[in-house]
Amino acid sequence: MKPQSLASLAVILGTFTALALHSAPAAAQDGVVRCESQNNRERVCNTGWRDARLVRQLSGSACVEGRTWGTRNGSIWVNNGCRAEFTQGRGGWGGGNGGGWGGGNGNSGTVRCESQDNRERSCPVGWRNARVVRQISGTQCVEGQNWGVRNGAIWVNRGCRAEFAEARGGWGGGNGGGWGGGNSNYTVTCSSNNNRQQSCNWDERQGRPVLQQQLSGSACQEGRTWGYSRGNVWVSNGCRARFGTR
Repeated sequence: MKPQSLASLAVILGTFTALALHSAPAAAQDGVVRCESQNNRERVCNTGWRDARLVRQLSGSACVEGRTWGTRNGSIWVNNGCRAEFTQGRGGWGGGNGGGWGGGNGNSGTVRCESQDNRERSCPVGWRNARVVRQISGTQCVEGQNWGVRNGAIWVNRGCRAEFAEARGGWGGGNGGGWGGGNSNYTVTCSSNNNRQQSCNWDERQGRPVLQQQLSGSACQEGRTWGYSRGNVWVSNGCRARFGTR
């Protein structure tokens, strides 16, 4: 084979290798897909899903939907060091510029509430508790800091824009953790205040906990800022998160 032909073949192989690294099929296990941004580069993981939700953050870098991860064309993309495990999101989401009920695709229990120009917005829902199901803004939505529930309404400010659903059962606050209702909805919210380590009770009958939702601006990374040991979830270094069963 001529040297020129060998050089052309090397270029072609290099191109295919680069494409394979950039857009690789994701390995799903129990419906969970891991997608990782290495060296802060973008990675695309093919899933075939129309929507996805983060179930476990693995990186120290925060994974914020729309900013460091998202879905497009049946794939999940991650960048800026986000490494996480994802599962398929169910249905679509409602629209609108303010607060209101999500329309279509079976998610009538979802409300979008948005802080425009960093101003506070109140969205009546009639709920006692709520949870973020999808963050829309680049600004991190942190419960108790730039969103919350009071008097049957969700309030948002300082640029938080997100979609919310009613939280079943009670949620922990302050220095400890709270219990959710039922096995499939069993959750514990645990908070590291002033960067101190905090332990929260976990029912061992529910199995090993997984991070369902990060509530803090500080990254929650298993083995580094949170973990599980003998019926207790622990958090440290400012991590505040909601934990549940897979």
